[in-house]
Amino acid sequence: MKHLIIYAHPNEGSLNHHFMQTVEKILQSKNQEIEIRDLYQLNFNPILSLQDMQGQRIGKVAEDVKQEQDYISWADHLTFIYPIWWTGMPAIMKGYIDRVFSYGFAYRYDQGIQKGLLTDKQTTIINTQGKSKSEYENIGMDKALSLTSDKGIFTYCGLEINQHFFFDKADKTHAETIEEWSTQIKNHFSK
Repeated sequence: MKHLIIYAHPNEGSLNHHFMQTVEKILQSKNQEIEIRDLYQLNFNPILSLQDMQGQRIGKVAEDVKQEQDYISWADHLTFIYPIWWTGMPAIMKGYIDRVFSYGFAYRYDQGIQKGLLTDKQTTIINTQGKSKSEYENIGMDKALSLTSDKGIFTYCGLEINQHFFFDKADKTHAETIEEWSTQIKNHFSK
């Protein structure tokens, strides 16, 4: 199986980086093909320009966008790893979605009906957040996050979400909890 990991965190010492390495190791142990797109390391340009928008409508995208689209087309399984900042994805990840999940590549409209084009691709999402699950549940943010990312982006484009991990209070966690979360990730990718 071909796995594409799309990762966004600037700190190599972060919990997100640990999770990215955990996913990479388990996939390597299963002799899977892996590509990692570290958006900060790539210095990916997240700004959707007028030129990008005009090009998307006629099927012409910038070379950096085309390269990322080629990786997505290649993959059987996409894994997104990023923190939740200000109740959403980091700007670099949002910009990646804006530019790479373009009209005609990730979705289109047929006679006014939206159609996702990234079908037959499994997807796993791994998020860390500072707030507790109960805090997010009390204000409805847990549902909002699932609605805006899962339904509003990923399934909208035809991706099949296998698992969406939300690891809470990630900035105040202990080694035992990190090990438990890592085990959950390992078990998911061992299936």
